[in-house]
Amino acid sequence: MLRIAIPNKGQLSEPAREMLREAGYVLAASARELVVQDPENDVEFFFLRPRDIATYVASGTLDVGITGQDMLADSGAEATTLLELAFAPSTFRLAGPAGALNKLSDVAGKRIATSYPGILANWLSEQKLDAKIVKLDGAVENAVRLGVADLVADVVATGTTLKQAGLEVFGEPIFSSQAILITRPDFDHAALSIFVRRLQGVIVARTYVLVDYDIPNSLIDAACAITPGIESPTISSLQDSQWSAVRAMVPRKQVHAIMDELYDLGARGVIVTDIHACRL
Repeated sequence: MLRIAIPNKGQLSEPAREMLREAGYVLAASARELVVQDPENDVEFFFLRPRDIATYVASGTLDVGITGQDMLADSGAEATTLLELAFAPSTFRLAGPAGALNKLSDVAGKRIATSYPGILANWLSEQKLDAKIVKLDGAVENAVRLGVADLVADVVATGTTLKQAGLEVFGEPIFSSQAILITRPDFDHAALSIFVRRLQGVIVARTYVLVDYDIPNSLIDAACAITPGIESPTISSLQDSQWSAVRAMVPRKQVHAIMDELYDLGARGVIVTDIHACRL
């Protein structure tokens, strides 16, 4: 049975659970449950602190896990990324009181509070900067106000929390992150390839939609250039022999522009349908 670690809280938790539900796996009805077995799919889910997941997976205690790229990098655990999951994007950035930092060299000699000391230490080394790292567990936004640090380095999604603490972001992101699926090196299991394929199917289904439309036969080539699909569009004959029906997968983010382009070309009856599951 494949043993899978899932975040039990935080911004990774509910999106991970939703992705697994969309992939056809049975999950806990309550977030308080710690272990859930899904024997029909030959998997077992363990709900753990997101920051601990890389350690459990790298040690071989569990087989695969969903965590953040930032948490994997900070842990130093020897785990391998199997798949980027395209949710929970964030950046790891420096922040301080307004005007505290004007150039990168201003970081030198400062006390920097963070709950990601590994990422921060690597960045300081790369930048050849000497600063004191103040390691804190959990939120660090109030560290400057309380006099514990001069700056903070933290994960930023919207930046609202930092602004509320009177801090402003400085410079380029130190690290960019999203949710990932990880395993230990050289791990293999019969259920693993199925698990990965199902998650890939969810990602594709979220990324693409189906577009159907009717088009005069004389415009089929031009229409298919707009909607080439994954392999090739499906073209079907209509009762009116001068027209055909076309179906193709198109990127969700571009669908309205594609619909406009098809309509201007001469397509009619342009319909968009969500994809609930997919295998490519």
